[in-house]
Amino acid sequence: MKIFLSAGEASGDVHGASLAREMKKFLPNVELIGLGGDEMQAAGVQLVRNCKDYNVMGVLEVIKNLPRIFKLLDDLTEIIRTEKPDLLVLIDYPDFNWRLARRAKKLGVKILSYIPPSAWAWRKGRAKTCAKIADEFIAIFPFELPVYKAAGAKISFLGNPLVDTVRTEFSVAEAQNFFQVAKSEHIVLLMPGSRRQEITLLLPEMLKAAKILSAQSSTKFFLPIASGVDEAEIQRQIDSAGVEINLVRSHRYDLMQIADAAIATSGTVVLEAALLNLPCVVLYKMAKLNYFIGKLLVHIEHFSLPNILAGKKILPELLQDEVQAETIAQEIFKLYRGESHREIVLSELKSACAKLGEPGAARRVAEKILQIAK
Repeated sequence: MKIFLSAGEASGDVHGASLAREMKKFLPNVELIGLGGDEMQAAGVQLVRNCKDYNVMGVLEVIKNLPRIFKLLDDLTEIIRTEKPDLLVLIDYPDFNWRLARRAKKLGVKILSYIPPSAWAWRKGRAKTCAKIADEFIAIFPFELPVYKAAGAKISFLGNPLVDTVRTEFSVAEAQNFFQVAKSEHIVLLMPGSRRQEITLLLPEMLKAAKILSAQSSTKFFLPIASGVDEAEIQRQIDSAGVEINLVRSHRYDLMQIADAAIATSGTVVLEAALLNLPCVVLYKMAKLNYFIGKLLVHIEHFSLPNILAGKKILPELLQDEVQAETIAQEIFKLYRGESHREIVLSELKSACAKLGEPGAARRVAEKILQIAK
């Protein structure tokens, strides 16, 4: 049996590696080839191209690299034609992967979409288009199913991989000792994201909020550094704000388990925090033109994943002009240990996270992939 996996960025590479390891356990002689990164290669996937050679960000960079990207598309199409895999597994990366899928379908290759395009949030018409191309879909959130089922897609939810990967290494006492914090101290994390624009737009207000909180109570602040972030620029902003922030380069999950709350840019990190019982004040801000366009395209009541899972507002969400230091500080203070509101939020978060399914998602997805390929 031969399976072609296509993952074009770092997060997809991690998911692809988890699936590859589990498939090898079920069927040691399965042949796995495809587009991926170092993680997938280490898990036993024979890379025909490494995705890190094609990762570009920003409109201008994408335009400049279009010839290389289309050459990659041509190369992978020819490899699929030659190798004749039993199944093509698309792992996220929609703009590229669905172009590849159209070509593979013409070659008669069966197609599975793992982490399909977010049609539940915007461009719902994509679900119908994708349903005509892929044979099956596997979602990582239960709220993705209705729009695809309505489009006629064969889709299932087998759990979310974060349930397995969000794990601590230290006990609470060990983490407190490692980060040198006292039990009596309040701990707040600043998580401004990894994209330059997010950091530019959101970190200044986060730092101002930290300054307000530090004047009101004994609070220690930590900022986990995301990979690829310009640490010098982060430190420059911290120095300019005049507030003491501890930069952290490892054991992010261990830090989360001992923190009171976090000020976080909307994204996967908010859900990771929820799985570790860490409530967040969730922020999002973008350029005014982008926000205007986004309002026309995206129609969702909440933008943070725990709130979307719950179908109601659990975590405070501050969008655009609502992102103000004073408001952030007020919302964070309600989430400090000892505050009654915090316990209500933690109970609601636990219920929301339960919707992500039981541990073992990668194993179940791997088994499903092998069944479909068979």
